[in-house]
Amino acid sequence: MQPLPEGRSLAQTYELLQGAIDVHVHAGPHLTSSPRRVDPFEAAQEAKAAGMQAIVLLDVFEMTNGVSWLVNKIVPDFRTYGGLILNTVYGGMNPRAVKTALHYGDCAKYISFGAHSTYFQAAREGRYVDGQFRPLSELFPKFKTEELDRCIRIPVDEDPDEHLDEILTLIADNPQVYMDTGHVSVEEAVRLVDLQDRYGYSNVIVSSSVTKIASIETLQALAAKGALIEFSFAAYTAATPIPLTHYYVEKEYTSIDEGMSEGPKGGITEVARYIEAIGAEHCVMSTDFGRYALSTPVEGLRQFIACMLDLGIPADDVHTMIKTNPERLLQL
Repeated sequence: MQPLPEGRSLAQTYELLQGAIDVHVHAGPHLTSSPRRVDPFEAAQEAKAAGMQAIVLLDVFEMTNGVSWLVNKIVPDFRTYGGLILNTVYGGMNPRAVKTALHYGDCAKYISFGAHSTYFQAAREGRYVDGQFRPLSELFPKFKTEELDRCIRIPVDEDPDEHLDEILTLIADNPQVYMDTGHVSVEEAVRLVDLQDRYGYSNVIVSSSVTKIASIETLQALAAKGALIEFSFAAYTAATPIPLTHYYVEKEYTSIDEGMSEGPKGGITEVARYIEAIGAEHCVMSTDFGRYALSTPVEGLRQFIACMLDLGIPADDVHTMIKTNPERLLQL
């Protein structure tokens, strides 16, 4: 057991928030069955009061660059950024939605390849029935036609189809936008990073949903290709095995988040181990907070900072992951 680093304090965690950017905030509104902790205005005001410089808003139902346009008019001397998560609400792999997002409101800053509407995740969502985990597609046949058949898949062993091809071309033609791999499989995330060479985009963040199931070796390889590796506090600490309605309107689709049958192996200690192996210069710390059961995103980021300091990650490395690398991602 290594001795805990000296100099850690509550004050230090607040100092590290100065100028920080949380690239993964889920402020309201949301489904009534899955309440939010803060609305976008509250999220921005709290972050500004803490000395942060920006937050990135995500919403699984709407492009958030319209919301960011509103917030930026009301909250002075602070920036919010928005973008588009390609979910079944937008028809899945929909180039028209991407093209629209690039010109709407404050203009999309990111394009994400789906949250709950990736085939990889939706096929695994489900709940326990009589002590046995069963996927929603098995419990509800309509789930297959309403969700799975519209979900996003990234072809791993063949060329992109015309829809994916157009979306990747749009991202490449708009270098102010970064790509978020979304909740795809590890193999699909690798493919999206590899397709940089064909299309010419270069600003990619590997979603924490991928990070937590990928090997260190795979993440090191993705980082070597220029991708930033996201670690979200929620992925390793939040009560994800609690059955909630996270995405689906239908109450019968209430499921355990991401079909998890257990907590992430290693928990928050695994994050520190992965960061040390990959290198802080390739990583981003975020919260993925917004759910009403959790603390506010700002407090979540402060807690994440404290955890990393306690686990021996140097303050300079934390600064790199919550300020320097998010600035690079957002091209500030």
